Amino acid sequence: MHIIFIVVLTSFILSIITGYLLIPILKKLKADQSISKYLERAHKSKNHTPTIGGLIFILPTLVITFILYMLKKIEINYTLIIVIFSFISYSLIGFIDDYLKIKRQNNDGLTENQKLIMQIIIALVFFYLFLLAGNEPLLWVHLINFKKNIGFLYGIFILLVLLGTTNAVNLTDGLDGLAGGLSVIALSTFGIIVYNTDWLNGYMDLTIFIFTLVGALLGFLFFNINPAKIFMGDTGSLALGSVLASTAIITRHELLLIIIGFVFVIEMLTTIIQRIYYKLTKKRLFPMTPIHHAFEKKGMNERDIVKLFWCIGLIASLLALIYGVLLWIKKY
Repeated sequence: MHIIFIVVLTSFILSIITGYLLIPILKKLKADQSISKYLERAHKSKNHTPTIGGLIFILPTLVITFILYMLKKIEINYTLIIVIFSFISYSLIGFIDDYLKIKRQNNDGLTENQKLIMQIIIALVFFYLFLLAGNEPLLWVHLINFKKNIGFLYGIFILLVLLGTTNAVNLTDGLDGLAGGLSVIALSTFGIIVYNTDWLNGYMDLTIFIFTLVGALLGFLFFNINPAKIFMGDTGSLALGSVLASTAIITRHELLLIIIGFVFVIEMLTTIIQRIYYKLTKKRLFPMTPIHHAFEKKGMNERDIVKLFWCIGLIASLLALIYGVLLWIKKY
């Protein structure tokens, strides 16, 4: 257990160092975030704030994981490979997207079709590694102990979970510290769940990786809380979403992800509802989506919105842990 505290502290410190080194470089390269025309008035002060800040927690996480492997503190197994593969793959998609936006000086990065093709490829490799590890393509609801082998359809299920989670985290990344703080809460919750999933091969290695990421993400928040000195960009948000999704799939807690990521789910659902409603009526159901911007439109302070959403995320995660305790009581 002590190693978890060590990796959290180490990754936090390395993340802080990375931030101090990276931010001046990104400013010099003019890697600025392009602000949406709908938010130019409210977020005028955010102009010229660099993006691709996800590197601040991605690089330390990977470096420390490699060092732990070299020191034989963790083992590289299929469980860890799957999660790290998703983490790196989605961060690369996000990096390419951010790079194109910076190069074009607008919000036109990768097209939706390009992103979809890349994510389908990732899902196929994920499914292959998942089966190679000896896992069955089971749809598993722990509460009622429902298990059903759905065969190749599980590959589509994996794609939907990855797509939904990564895009939900991406949509939530619109206010200083919002997505980062919620991800710290969600990842910490999943870290506790994985630590208690002793039937999973390599569960302790995955636990250490998750808490390494949590520590690095806390370091990133040092620079990202209001007023933000840097934004994580798609590089960071897609990487975080991929770890949440892949961990949920590996531990067979895909449905629990809906509770743990409750704020992420609401952000995505309200955006989808808004788009459908606008297409049908040419009117807006909400003042603006993602929903955190609707609170801004109503005059709520950005910091207060972030704190409110953090609290909701924390309550949702605590409910998920209570659910886990109930499952444990039922089992024993």
